[in-house]
Amino acid sequence: MKTASLSGSPRESVGKKDAAGLRAKGLVPGVLYGGSEQVHFHVNEVQLNKLIFTPDTYRFQFEVSGTTHDCIVQDIQFHPVTDRIVHIDLLQVFPDKPIRVKLPVSTEGASVGVRNGGRLHVVYRRLPVVGLADQIPETVMLDISDLDIGDSIRVGELSVEGCQIPLNESAVILGVRRTRAAMSAAAGEEEGAEVAEGAEAGAEAAGGEE
Repeated sequence: MKTASLSGSPRESVGKKDAAGLRAKGLVPGVLYGGSEQVHFHVNEVQLNKLIFTPDTYRFQFEVSGTTHDCIVQDIQFHPVTDRIVHIDLLQVFPDKPIRVKLPVSTEGASVGVRNGGRLHVVYRRLPVVGLADQIPETVMLDISDLDIGDSIRVGELSVEGCQIPLNESAVILGVRRTRAAMSAAAGEEEGAEVAEGAEAGAEAAGGEE
């Protein structure tokens, strides 16, 4: 995973009134757990947004009260109307304990099907994986060069070294769909072929009459 630094300050009190006051100041309340004790903190909203509103998945070196913790985002609560982050949960990471994160799905290569008028349809833009933090990659890279219209890549075809994908093996990650333009082009080709066959048949028949 990608790594980033994040700093916070301990919360003096915990409660809805205190949390509302922090948000009014542009701060986001949160809690760090997974270690020997929970740590209640607040972080700068602008600083946090830069790391959360991105397709990347980060492993944080989170500093609070002079101590740095190795952690990941476990859960985020958003405001239902404004989409502002209203609370964040961080989970402390340990070298020998597997964690579950969602990694961005990236593609490489030019799909045969897309070149023929199809459209790439991505079902999972972020794929869940389970593994030790040091073994989890930054992204799940998929080569789509050989995908034709109607083809897809399923979970069972993937192998992420050192990690497991907790999804059904038949689950489709992405595929190439036929578009209306591609169907119209195919229909036009078929109609053209039928016209050509009819013309050839007519010519043969005329030749026979002579």
